[in-house]
Amino acid sequence: MYTLLGPDGIPYSSPTPGILGGHRRLKIYGRLDCPSALRALPRGRYATHRVFFPDEPTALSAGYRPCATCLRPKYLEWKATHPR
Repeated sequence: MYTLLGPDGIPYSSPTPGILGGHRRLKIYGRLDCPSALRALPRGRYATHRVFFPDEPTALSAGYRPCATCLRPKYLEWKATHPR
């Protein structure tokens, strides 16, 4: 079983793995092969904040934003609709 986050941000068990990874504290999601995440994992502590999502709509519903590194076009689109 795999632990994924649902649209409400609450973890649940799933027989299938997530297709996107995220960082709980930073509220960012991205591809599992994201260069930024892969660099951070060996440095430690990143893994303790790692979460997984079944799909992009779930990650967005849970309040996460796209990664600016591995999902650049989606990040720019998200940023245009979420001005600070």
